[in-house]
Amino acid sequence: MRIVELILDEENDISGVDAISVVERPAIEEDFIALKEEIKFAEADKDQRILIGALLVPNKPIYRNGKDEDYYVYFSKETIKKTSELFLMNGYQNNSTLEHREPLQGLSLVESWIVEDDKKDKSRYYKMEVPVGTWMGAVKVNNEEVWNDFVKTGKVKGFSIEGYFADKMERPQESLKEHCKECDGSCGSCKKDFDAFYEDFAEEVAEGVVDELRRLLTGVELESFSDYPDAVKNNAKRGRELNEKQGNKCATETGKQRSADLAAGRPVTVDTIKRMYSYLSRAEEYYDEGNTEACGTISYLLWGGKSAKRWAESKLKELDLIDLKAPCQDGYEMIGMKEKNGRLVPNCVPIK
Repeated sequence: MRIVELILDEENDISGVDAISVVERPAIEEDFIALKEEIKFAEADKDQRILIGALLVPNKPIYRNGKDEDYYVYFSKETIKKTSELFLMNGYQNNSTLEHREPLQGLSLVESWIVEDDKKDKSRYYKMEVPVGTWMGAVKVNNEEVWNDFVKTGKVKGFSIEGYFADKMERPQESLKEHCKECDGSCGSCKKDFDAFYEDFAEEVAEGVVDELRRLLTGVELESFSDYPDAVKNNAKRGRELNEKQGNKCATETGKQRSADLAAGRPVTVDTIKRMYSYLSRAEEYYDEGNTEACGTISYLLWGGKSAKRWAESKLKELDLIDLKAPCQDGYEMIGMKEKNGRLVPNCVPIK
């Protein structure tokens, strides 16, 4: 089944979110909470009539029943941030519907923010454990019917956005062109640097979605590990610092998320460890310790650098998930690793 990343088409005027719908079954599976304000001198609580909840969650697989096939879509953190900004810039705060069908009056988005800290964010105060990068919203309900007949009765439980987005996989070459434009020749060979910088565009970009989708379909929490050495964390932090100095142009969303997780010491799943080893083995040739401005160097550090490669290899050996004994036959050379039957094996390609 296909997994499609949706993005803003900045050349299309209608691209983005144009309304917020209150629904019984939100696709992002995050219910809002109805806030009440306690009036101390009153005999009973008086409703504030404000709903707080998630509007878009990054890397959350959303099932879609298409005309020709069923598939999943998801949004990256970057797209969600741009979408939230565009929604307010267009003045759509008062646009709302009921179950994506009936236009509503009296509902207004009165607060909007992106979750930036997984411990100190306002969402934690309301006991909503949404991931970093989530677009949160507070909606004021000045509509008696909606509040009494739908919110209070529980007929609506969350938010769902309405809008238009493009399929990123239909435009991969545009991403390549954009990177080359930003690179402006300073990265050396644009195509070579692109390989390191974009980390297998079509495959790696959706890794968080793949992990989440597997968890949703199996109902099993993925095994994860956080026993990597401090050198891995320090490399990730160093990569983030160097990337900021270069205007944040040397990392994909995947690279940024990987560095954030490693720098914070968060656990990583077995599938992620496989990707780490595969990417670091492939991208090592672009790493130049003496050139801290090169995107290949920065991207390598974002993934934890040589220390992360050694740790990942050791962990995969421990779990019997790697086979380094399979040599490449004559006329072939090893370029990174690939997965076969659940294990990583050398990726042998013809010598050019």
